[in-house]
Amino acid sequence: MIEVTELAKKKVLEVAEAQDRAGAGLRISVTKGGTAMAEFGLQFIDPDEINDADTVFDAGDFKIAMDPTSAVFLEGATVDFIEEISGAGFKIDAPKAFPPKPSGPIAERVMKVIEERINPSLASHGGRVSLEGLKDDTAFLRFGGGCQGCGMVDVTLKQGVEVMIREEVPEIVAVQDVTDHASGDNPYYQPGK
Repeated sequence: MIEVTELAKKKVLEVAEAQDRAGAGLRISVTKGGTAMAEFGLQFIDPDEINDADTVFDAGDFKIAMDPTSAVFLEGATVDFIEEISGAGFKIDAPKAFPPKPSGPIAERVMKVIEERINPSLASHGGRVSLEGLKDDTAFLRFGGGCQGCGMVDVTLKQGVEVMIREEVPEIVAVQDVTDHASGDNPYYQPGK
């Protein structure tokens, strides 16, 4: 059902012990599943917090519980722990949680603009963007790296990314950001509180 890498297992156990949660299981949830805005949640749970309706996966040293809706989107998922320049954390690769990647001539043209013009510019700040979906005349984009959680992402989107895409692909009249910026961490800009 789910694959948990050895590094992810090790990190789950380390974090559980550091938080005095040794013996705890893990709950993985999916919100907005089946859309370009799918988001994953991870939290420690005690064994008595596993519900009868949950799908339970035995990861060896701990159990993973998923509510029925999330379990559908997590079928065949991989849980890993990654360490990058922009930070470290758990990564869930769950292809069923997202709609199929956009294809066709318009999608190819948008992806070409992203790869040749936009991502080289964003890379100077540790950022990147990907095309997550197309619907009618709207492109749905996901920001990552230094752009995820950045307080300036709206400016980057409206004055840079959207302008470049609309210049090169006039069939696209709107660009929408589907990134979960709340879980991002931007080293370049911190909004005032």
